[in-house]
Amino acid sequence: MSLARTRSVALLGVDGHVVEVEAHLGGGPAGVTLVGLPDAALREARDRIRAAVVNSGEAWPDDHITISLSPASLPKSGSGFDLAIAAAVVGASGAVPVESLHDAVFLAEVALDGRIRPVPGVLPAVLAAARAGHTTFVVARRNAAEAELVPDVEVVAVGSLGELFARMRGEPVDDPPAADDPAEPPESAVTGSAPPPDLADVLGQPVARRAVEIAAAGGHNLLLLGPPGTGKSLLAERLPTILPGLSMAESLEVTAVHSVAGALPKGAPLITEPPFCAPHHTATRAAIVGGGSTRLRPGCVSLAHRGALFVDEAPEFGRGVLESLRQPLETGTVVVSRSAATVRFPARFLLVLAANPCPCGKSGNACTCSSPQRRRYLGRLSGPLLDRVDLKVELQPVARSELLADRAFAESSATVAARVSAARERCARRLAGTPWSTNAEIPGAELRRRFPVPGDALRILASAMERGEISARGVDRALRVAWSLADLAGRPEPGGADTAYAFALWSGRAQ
Repeated sequence: MSLARTRSVALLGVDGHVVEVEAHLGGGPAGVTLVGLPDAALREARDRIRAAVVNSGEAWPDDHITISLSPASLPKSGSGFDLAIAAAVVGASGAVPVESLHDAVFLAEVALDGRIRPVPGVLPAVLAAARAGHTTFVVARRNAAEAELVPDVEVVAVGSLGELFARMRGEPVDDPPAADDPAEPPESAVTGSAPPPDLADVLGQPVARRAVEIAAAGGHNLLLLGPPGTGKSLLAERLPTILPGLSMAESLEVTAVHSVAGALPKGAPLITEPPFCAPHHTATRAAIVGGGSTRLRPGCVSLAHRGALFVDEAPEFGRGVLESLRQPLETGTVVVSRSAATVRFPARFLLVLAANPCPCGKSGNACTCSSPQRRRYLGRLSGPLLDRVDLKVELQPVARSELLADRAFAESSATVAARVSAARERCARRLAGTPWSTNAEIPGAELRRRFPVPGDALRILASAMERGEISARGVDRALRVAWSLADLAGRPEPGGADTAYAFALWSGRAQ
């Protein structure tokens, strides 16, 4: 038969679309024509696949081969179509039974010697194809564990084209499958490992430790302002140690994003802990929100999905980079538009901003910056961005005596994490049946309508609003913080003390 058909998956962001790969052998001069909006990497597959098929002991058809990728209007990129194209061409030549190709989805790259190499994005690709009704997937051996995360599918892991064709013919595979990559040198033995970070390591900053706990309990954004050495980075790096683990649905979301980005940890196909992303202050807007000229990749805001994004030395970031955070902070998604396609990445993260009070970073009499310099420096953090930050804490240098005294009060991450987990469970029971899972996600209108706060508790916020000290959005954010304080304390609703402390944290006056 001169026609064979296989299937693969094209990814646009984290959304997959099943692609039908057809190979037709016809008359005319020998050659390969590839149609269906392929990118440069996919067009190069013609020569790569021919060499792989020949080096696997199969004959390359001496005909004109037309390969069609349908739907033709869908942009296709990457090398993940290699295996589907190779199987379709060999099937069209009659070397393998065509019937063995129709029900399978092929997702892998091929090397010139016929080895099967892994590709990024296998998890979202398998999820999309499974939703479309496909149940059998052929992937590289190193992608097998990732593909098997999807329930009720059959995953066939292969190491070479020769092994794949033998399986299609029903022949036994006697030889051990070829490795995906050349043998890697053994890792050096680890002689010792540093202890894991613990919140108790940060001494002398009880208000900041409390703010980190509240942020973790309610998913609130946090600003840490203070001179170098006061513990801003230490606090941010220890935030993941008190965040609750991810549910299975959240783990699949996070793993899909990291799979598309090619950032899955080696040997860990499923991410079960909240991610933590800390970009350098020289990062571009595309690196933060995602983008790319040919293949659209997720940025830091999506790699921090369901976790924390730490923006250290925030005023040193470009103004446009900081302002690009405003949309994902409000919507939980980021939309990247290019001429070829528009993709949507999830971006529901907890933002932690850290900043020095002035350009020199010194405190007290040692500071050499003028008042206009300080205002201009912190003015790089715009009002609309800070209005989306629920907790603002100013850290002060501490003396040795304060550090020693705080040892008796600093709690470990395990102790704080237990309180945070209990608060999240109370919040989950209250929000059962709604699309939200944390206090920070509740829209302001729904917060006031579904979860009203007693009038006495609202008095301080109403007074502050009349004085112009807080905006309407700020009132909503303070109320969300008040609910998190009530959840941490085990109270059914916020009281006056909760809203007062929430307002102090929002305005940066907490002591």
